[in-house]
Amino acid sequence: MTTEILLPKIGFSMNEGQVAEWLYGEGEEVTEGEPLYLLEADKSTNEVEAPASGKLRIVAVEGETYDVGTVIGYID
Repeated sequence: MTTEILLPKIGFSMNEGQVAEWLYGEGEEVTEGEPLYLLEADKSTNEVEAPASGKLRIVAVEGETYDVGTVIGYID
């Protein structure tokens, strides 16, 4: 089953965030609960955990800004 990776809302006033760095590459196996990428928002950087285990498919480009709720990748 494919799991969507959504840009989370981590602050009350957060409307968008930037994918600063993916910690895994395209096609790599990831484990649920492990840090998956770095999210920059509201002048802070946060590690975001993988929502599932499986193979990573990246949609979002590092350094780009996306709205909260945007699909930034998938885990198959």
